[in-house]
Amino acid sequence: MPPSNPLPPKENALFKRILRCYEHKQYKNGLKFAKQILSNPKFAEHGETLAMKGLTLNCLGRKDEAYEYVRRGLRNDLKSPVCWHVYGLLQRSDKKYDEAIKCYRNALKWEKENIQILRDLSLLQIQMRDLEGYKDTRYQLFMLRPTQRASWIGFAMSYHLLGDFEMANSILDAFRTNQMKGPYDYEHSELLLYQNMVLAESGQYERALHHLQKFQSQISDKLSIKETSGEYYLKLKRYKEGETVYEDLLKRNPENVMYYQKLVEAKQLRDPDAIVAFYEVYKKEFPKAIAPRRLQLTEARMPSFERLVDEYLRHGLHKGIPPLFVDLRSLYADESKAETIEKFIIQYIENLSKSGTFSSEPDEVKQPASALLWAYYFAAQHYDHKQDTDRALHYIEAAIEHTPTLIELFIVKGRIYKHAGDPVSAYKWLEEAQAMDTADRYVNSKCARYMLRAGHVKRAEEMCSKFTREGVPATENLNEMQCMWFQTEAAAAYQRSQQWGEALKKAHEVDRHFSEIMEDQFDFHSYCMRKMTLRSYVGLLRLEDVLRSHPFYFRCARVAIQVYLRLYAHPLQDVPQTTEPDTENLAPSELKKLRNKQRKAKRKAEQESALAAQVQVKREQHHKARQQQEQGDPEAPQLDELIPDKLARAEDPLEQALKFLQPLRTLGADRIDTHLMAFEIYFRKEKPLLMLQSIKRAWRLDSSHSHLHDCLLRFRSWLDDTHASLPPSVAAVIDTEMRPMFQGRSAQTMAQEYMQQSAERSQLAALWGARAMRRLQPARAPEALKLATRLDLPDLSIQGCVEVLESLRDGDFGPCEKDIEEYIEACRVKFPYANAFKPPAEQVPDHIIEDPLQPKEITVNN
Repeated sequence: MPPSNPLPPKENALFKRILRCYEHKQYKNGLKFAKQILSNPKFAEHGETLAMKGLTLNCLGRKDEAYEYVRRGLRNDLKSPVCWHVYGLLQRSDKKYDEAIKCYRNALKWEKENIQILRDLSLLQIQMRDLEGYKDTRYQLFMLRPTQRASWIGFAMSYHLLGDFEMANSILDAFRTNQMKGPYDYEHSELLLYQNMVLAESGQYERALHHLQKFQSQISDKLSIKETSGEYYLKLKRYKEGETVYEDLLKRNPENVMYYQKLVEAKQLRDPDAIVAFYEVYKKEFPKAIAPRRLQLTEARMPSFERLVDEYLRHGLHKGIPPLFVDLRSLYADESKAETIEKFIIQYIENLSKSGTFSSEPDEVKQPASALLWAYYFAAQHYDHKQDTDRALHYIEAAIEHTPTLIELFIVKGRIYKHAGDPVSAYKWLEEAQAMDTADRYVNSKCARYMLRAGHVKRAEEMCSKFTREGVPATENLNEMQCMWFQTEAAAAYQRSQQWGEALKKAHEVDRHFSEIMEDQFDFHSYCMRKMTLRSYVGLLRLEDVLRSHPFYFRCARVAIQVYLRLYAHPLQDVPQTTEPDTENLAPSELKKLRNKQRKAKRKAEQESALAAQVQVKREQHHKARQQQEQGDPEAPQLDELIPDKLARAEDPLEQALKFLQPLRTLGADRIDTHLMAFEIYFRKEKPLLMLQSIKRAWRLDSSHSHLHDCLLRFRSWLDDTHASLPPSVAAVIDTEMRPMFQGRSAQTMAQEYMQQSAERSQLAALWGARAMRRLQPARAPEALKLATRLDLPDLSIQGCVEVLESLRDGDFGPCEKDIEEYIEACRVKFPYANAFKPPAEQVPDHIIEDPLQPKEITVNN
């Protein structure tokens, strides 16, 4: 369609040069040509030129001016597809994809067959997962450019993503037969494998297998052919052919665990003894392979397990394999196997100490001196796993005395202290290990993690700064690198130390990383079509769809929700303004001291200000260099700066918590914690149907969960108080849905029944039951307190005792100072190494008292 306000030939040639300058990123030249057109009074308000000038200014980072020019141009020429397209590009650069799609659709009203607009629209539709719209747009592109490869592939993929596998396969077949001519290359090979993937996902395994065999000569990835065909044979229950395929694959890679498991399936072995015999064959065929030896241990039963694990342990200790315990740890689920391993390791240590051999037999081969070291190392980890801290420390100290230069020993010693509840000693031993090899990034990161768990965030930042960019604060560089393990640990550390704003800042930083990862997929929509990496592309799209189900996001969301709930219950007070000291009534000596103190504080503030200015200059130089490297791409929208104090004083903490919760309700629905957090938010917002939904979902996952029981009691009590004021329809739905859970019982009855059962279940169940009983029947507070503070409960742990202690200090059981002291003393006897139960003077060594972050709870997970 011709423009509604056409330019004369001279100005039209200048306008075309503006377009070329934009395409070649020559933005300053583009502005000169735009100025030449707009300086002519006849064309001073030419819409398309104004729009292109705005787009060019946007690429130079002048966003406000860009929007002003583009909107002005659009007002002057509402029927111009160029103006609408440019406005869409501007919205896209600000990540306002929905608005950009509207702009593109408006542009297509005036120019239905514009290829560039259709392509840009299709990219936004797949980014937003508007698959129906994407299919329609790809169909239009296909009809306009039927000879282009991308038109066929995009059209086929639109049907594949919608689940219409037959149509997708038909399009790919037509493209392959009509468009693809030899010679065949890697891209053709990838296309065939993608078509095979479409057939397999449709459930037509016979057809997919035939397709794979037919085109195997044209497929470059021979390994993929074998693995895929083997999978198809098993799906089709053609076990003999599958057996042949996996035997060939094992000759190619005898360490691949999956091949052994698939071969067991192909041979239809069910009996553990038969499976052990199967692995025995491959142990002889591949004598150097570890996989069949290790897999054999999982299936073996007594007494054959004793012989096999003895052989495996001797080999690992002789070779000096550091992760030997980690390799065997999964066997500890079977108590008899754990006892057998313990028996052998003690025997090895005894014999190696006396004679340097694994056993006392006369013809036993003498082992290298390192075998005893690795036996000590294994024994320390073994007893640490059994929570026998004294014996674990005994063996690790023996190992350090044997070889005091081995870094792994100090790491394990730190881990033992961490599991024993002493994070300060734990990080000190990790610091010792890090000092032995300052170039080891793994040890550096491990040490920083232990520091964070001990509450020493600043020390952890200093430790990480050894491997971050010089001249920029470590936290900023770690944030730039999306180092989420550090930020999630730091958020938890700040939460424990009640620095709510800092904890929220870290949580928001992690949330932004996930948003950035989702934005980063935009460039791959066109790249993968061009490079024909179609299988990987589909995998990427499916990964992005469930991205926020990642554990890092769950951890940061949990911290943020807990902090926002706490801030809702206890909002922060405004910081009082400091007043000037009264100097008139001070003695001369006191006044002199005050003046000196003020001068020192002023000098320190000036030094810090100068340092901050230097850091800011370097930061700006770095950002400028990055923009130059990006070759003038449109600048990304500037996000609001995360200010801890502002975050901690949010006006609507529950709404902020809901923003973190929403992705979890979709992607983390299989975790009961998601629904329990949802209930806590909706309970405070007094949303009865959403409370009901959260409880029902949690009940389906685990009806006996301790926290869920407390939620049920609170919901029951809330309904008793507000049932009369609820709309009749809402009350009827709640009564019907909650009947299987309440079973006609009152909150007091439910609490009484649960309290009677909780002592046999776990420490956590006892705590939740005792809290509920104290809340519902204050007269039974002594009984509830006695139950909560019992130390003979199942699953007793340091973390559980810390939670009980915090609950006592928070007043959940009323004033009980004497009981708190007695409980701490009892826990100190039970867990002598745990810092949480030591007297204040012993909790933190003198040399780190200046660190303001004190641990409030102990994290014992590895």
